[in-house]
Amino acid sequence: MRELEGLHHWFYQEWILKAWEKHALYLHFTMEDNPSLSPRIRQRYRASYSGAFYRRFILGEWTAAKGLVYDFFDPRRDARPAPEGELEEYVISVDYGTANPCSFGLWGRREGVWYRVKEYYYASRRTGVQLTDQEYAAELARLAGSHRLRCVVADPSAASFITALRQAGYCVIKANNDVLSGIRVTADLLKRGRIVICEGCGDCLREMALYRWSEENTGRDAPHKDNDHAMDDMRYFAATVAAGEEHAGAFCAVARRS
Repeated sequence: MRELEGLHHWFYQEWILKAWEKHALYLHFTMEDNPSLSPRIRQRYRASYSGAFYRRFILGEWTAAKGLVYDFFDPRRDARPAPEGELEEYVISVDYGTANPCSFGLWGRREGVWYRVKEYYYASRRTGVQLTDQEYAAELARLAGSHRLRCVVADPSAASFITALRQAGYCVIKANNDVLSGIRVTADLLKRGRIVICEGCGDCLREMALYRWSEENTGRDAPHKDNDHAMDDMRYFAATVAAGEEHAGAFCAVARRS
């Protein structure tokens, strides 16, 4: 429940705040009160969450999400050089845009860690020129280079671009687009070092420093819809591929036909 809503959730407003007048017994529990969790699992959860997610899932509080979404991330400490040599396999994540920016991330896996080794970011409003699906597909091919892709994980609403990529021979997976769950999963994987942003991915690192929770009083937690294009493609990758691997998810083994 708290994953989906903050202080404006109906249950908090109608029952937690009004427990006394409704003659309801309100008991507050934290993660430490869960007898089914081992000390090792509790420590993992403490290390995995930050900000509003930590206060909700670890401390059991109802709290508003505010400030930077990935407030724990420090590029000087957490961004790393891209690994040398060929990696075990590669995936490209896509947040498609025509008027809005278009962002691709090239991810490579080594020993269970996924590295965002390169990226492509195009803002048509900045250049004054919109690209076609075929032109974007050519840019994706340039980003992939000589690497054999396992798959492309794409914004599920980008129907025309997904069609263009499949016609070009790519295996395309429609991304899991549950925003709040995806942000939580991405934060967990970043904090545990299961996904790593490499130093050359300047637009992703730039957006990490700007990506904030919306302050609009809509009754639901949501990130601000600015500086979110690399953030979306990173979230698609984390929620659909990296997290799926940890739960034995099945994905395409080969992305391009010979």
